[in-house]
Amino acid sequence: MMRMQDLEPPDNFHVSAASGWLDLDNLEEARLEFSRIRETSRGHSDALAVEWRLEAAECRWDAALKVAQRQIEADPDCPYGWINQSYCLHELKRTKEAWDRLWSVSSRFQQVGVLHYNLACYSCQLGQLEVAKKCLNLAVQCQSKAQIKRMALDDEDLKPLEDFIRAL
Repeated sequence: MMRMQDLEPPDNFHVSAASGWLDLDNLEEARLEFSRIRETSRGHSDALAVEWRLEAAECRWDAALKVAQRQIEADPDCPYGWINQSYCLHELKRTKEAWDRLWSVSSRFQQVGVLHYNLACYSCQLGQLEVAKKCLNLAVQCQSKAQIKRMALDDEDLKPLEDFIRAL
């Protein structure tokens, strides 16, 4: 797999700064730093990841979906564009489509816990509780059981599986 070239200064600094501001929940400063990234660097996977986080933080799901689709085009071998795309679809109340698209690539990213976790959420919301349990078990195999359990117990999408989650 060929890796995308690293961003060069000053764009790498703006991406890093925007990401830092997002970590601090300062969307205004994050957006300002992002605006300083040259147009020629905006298609880089690192810049797209920050742009997606910005749109998602502002709950601009249509815009975030477009960014996620650009992430997939830029690097189809990276699971996060696919995960982000499905997350947006779910937030747009298109959960079946979110599940279908993420499921279609799940065999390519078997070791990515968040992918299986999200599939569990979508399955649960679609009333497919047995599938959701299998997906949660796969997520636990990829990540810390305690971490998955803690997240799942706080996740409204997984409320129907509360007893199952407690028993993990």
